Amino acid sequence: MMLKHTVNLLFCCYFLMLSIPSYSHHVLGRPSYSLNEDSNTPPSMAVETQIGNYFITYMVFPAFPKPNEPGRVNLYATRIDNGQTLNTSITFSVRDDRWFGSREPNETIGLQEIDDGVYRQGFLLKKAGDYIIRAHFEADGEPYEIDFPLQVGSGNSVGPIGAAIGLLIFFLISINIVQRKRIARSKIQQGKQTS
Repeated sequence: MMLKHTVNLLFCCYFLMLSIPSYSHHVLGRPSYSLNEDSNTPPSMAVETQIGNYFITYMVFPAFPKPNEPGRVNLYATRIDNGQTLNTSITFSVRDDRWFGSREPNETIGLQEIDDGVYRQGFLLKKAGDYIIRAHFEADGEPYEIDFPLQVGSGNSVGPIGAAIGLLIFFLISINIVQRKRIARSKIQQGKQTS
């Protein structure tokens, strides 16, 4: 009888310990005092690429940029051969990415120096649409330009390919209707001639 009560008491203590909440002052190893409004926001895009002698990683925050709301680009650049971080200024610019090409030149949005191994550039775009952000720098006497797309606001529900397919379907249906009317007219005329 005593053993049964002891086992029951141990089970109660075990479940009581499981139900006690644990509080942490950090998220994923980062102290909570270093978090800000978009620290836990995933990027809308994280791309890794190689250009010349450098390995480039860039990210766009927040996950879904909206018109008239601030966003940010983070760019990391290291040499492929020795892993050394790029330590020069980078010029960021933006342009509208229309399907038939934009007539407007690139608009410079900032010149950034490295900050703790990262180039951070903020942006604020007033209109929804597709844009191209360009990062330009010179290293070892050679110019480097990295272009990456950015969608601000909701995308078009019908893109250029969808519009072309819709136009083709409309054209085929129109031809079909005209042909049916012509065939019906010729059948009516043949019926009048035989009677």
